[in-house]
Amino acid sequence: MITTIKNNGNKEKETLPMMNEEITFPEVRCVGDDGKQYGVISTIEALKLATELSLDLVVIAETGIPPVVKLMNYSKFKYQEEKRKKEAKKNQKTIVIKEIKLSVKIAENDISFKVKHALEFLEKGFHVRFKVFLKGREMGNPESAKDVLLDVWERVKDAGIMEKTPFLESRYYTMVVVPNSNNKK
Repeated sequence: MITTIKNNGNKEKETLPMMNEEITFPEVRCVGDDGKQYGVISTIEALKLATELSLDLVVIAETGIPPVVKLMNYSKFKYQEEKRKKEAKKNQKTIVIKEIKLSVKIAENDISFKVKHALEFLEKGFHVRFKVFLKGREMGNPESAKDVLLDVWERVKDAGIMEKTPFLESRYYTMVVVPNSNNKK
């Protein structure tokens, strides 16, 4: 059996910072958009300064004593941040892992058939995970599963690199092979 597994990034929840009239601190340390220091001033003065400059007053360090706020165009800042995230996401690479299941009592022609598929996957740049399931009394001799994986490794070692050597994980003996860097298309 051959399965495809994709690694997807987890989406994180975003909390908006306190802005403009939401700020309830009596006084704040104010920093300008260009890095200019306005010093420790009352929140009301900072809000007046922000409206004069047509900017937003955004809390950037709530735990500071006094809290630090920055005069900035928040919508422009959010737009640039989203643009940066999209660019970073564009440069990310999705790793696809193809899984090939074997058994201890697998026939020679079945091994060669599955190795042929594994070689195709490695040529395409996919990672391949080989798993040997141990049934019943086969758990008494898990080394036989390791031998099957090492036999498979001898057949695919020209096309890939063994990322994880065969290891026992509950009832499965597992080995991960990644493609050679000069093998990818």
